[in-house]
Amino acid sequence: MKSTIEELGPTRVRMAIEVPWGDLDHAFGEVYKELGKQVRVPGFRPGKVPNRVLDQRIGRPVVLEQVVQHAIPEIYSEVVRENQVRVLGQPEVEVTRLDDNDTLAFTAEVDVAPQLELPSLDDLTVTVDDVEVADDEIEQQITVMRERFGMLKAVERAAQTGDFVSIDLEATLNGEVLEDGSTSGMSYEVGSGNLMEGLDDAIVGLSAEESKTFQTALLSGPNAGEMADVTVTVRSVKEKELPELDDEFASTASEFDTLEELREDVRTRLARTKVLQQGAQARDKLVEHLLEAVEVPMPENLVEREIEWRNRAFEQELRNAGMDWDAFLQMSGTESREAYDAEQRKNVEEAVRTQFILDAIADAREVTVDNDDLSAQIMAQAQRNRMSPEQYAQQLQQGGNIAEFVADVRRTKTLAQLLEQTTITDASGNTVDLEALRPKTVPAATVEQAEAEESEAEVSEAEVSAEAAAVEAIEGAVEDTEDVDKA
Repeated sequence: MKSTIEELGPTRVRMAIEVPWGDLDHAFGEVYKELGKQVRVPGFRPGKVPNRVLDQRIGRPVVLEQVVQHAIPEIYSEVVRENQVRVLGQPEVEVTRLDDNDTLAFTAEVDVAPQLELPSLDDLTVTVDDVEVADDEIEQQITVMRERFGMLKAVERAAQTGDFVSIDLEATLNGEVLEDGSTSGMSYEVGSGNLMEGLDDAIVGLSAEESKTFQTALLSGPNAGEMADVTVTVRSVKEKELPELDDEFASTASEFDTLEELREDVRTRLARTKVLQQGAQARDKLVEHLLEAVEVPMPENLVEREIEWRNRAFEQELRNAGMDWDAFLQMSGTESREAYDAEQRKNVEEAVRTQFILDAIADAREVTVDNDDLSAQIMAQAQRNRMSPEQYAQQLQQGGNIAEFVADVRRTKTLAQLLEQTTITDASGNTVDLEALRPKTVPAATVEQAEAEESEAEVSEAEVSAEAAAVEAIEGAVEDTEDVDKA
């Protein structure tokens, strides 16, 4: 078999492949075997019809066509594997020569991952925000705690922002009440803005048993986007009484005896959260730096496919919610569909460029994915999706997403390694130690005690087995995939 690879651009190649007839023996055998089961010829048992008889019965051109269809995917995959071509998506194949008992020749054009020139990554630096906890942030957190312990009390006055009201709603279009357009006894916090546009303005100023009609756009259903008349009737008004901000509240709402101790604890927790945010900010800024420093040719076909896939999935979500694009754009405050598409294209291109850069760095540094990496990511994703590790692994297999999953784990590991060697300082010039964000190592003296406690804990053997099975399933699939699919 002969093959040549021609670069059509930084992200596309054409493979010209010539196959001698003898290399098609396997494909002929599979085709004749399948045809022999399907074709009934008098005097021959099923599966025992000679090949020459099948040629005569079906026609040699039909047999050759099926042989070509069977052989080309295998030959193409072999050429890709031998030449270590990182293909993106499916190829465009054209048979250029088919001489019976002589030669099969074809071309395959396909998008490929670009070859990138990486800058020096030895002296990476990023700057993140200072960890500052303002007094008003502490008070906001304590106010949230007070809200949880607040009591509702009926009042004889007009509704105000922050009140809780019981309301009836009735929506009409062209004078007719809409299906599922009325409800009664609904509890609503005035000013929350989480129900429909215009409702809060209508309620403010209404007392019990008073009504008001306003117009609002329908967000779902067959009439989505149209303006409907909505009548709201207030049945009762209640205000929330918050507990006094004193030591008694602190002891009731927390394990602390004084308000000062509670405030100090809130300050500590907010500071810890902001330290974690520093880590996320450092990661994001490192990615921004890589995107600015590395030129990445963009495979347009890959970007278009990703955008098309995202749009189809989102349109299905809109249909399931009874919405259309106009209703979504109005609800989300997006200026136009063109603006939405432009923002989506920007995000897709940035994501693709980031993947290519991290893959190139991983290749240069020979980053590999081991059992611990797979296990940690499987457990994290399974928890995030509220399923067992084994179920998550099965979902990956059934969706054909094993290679993509492993590639993502490899990229995550590569980015983490880069972050470890990056000098991170805050706005004040202080060095930020990301090691402080990691779980502390268990001292040797307490290992024995920890093991004893673990043996006494009610750990589900099924969960442990599921995790092991999930990793094993992923590993098995990876062994069958020699090249990481980035498409």
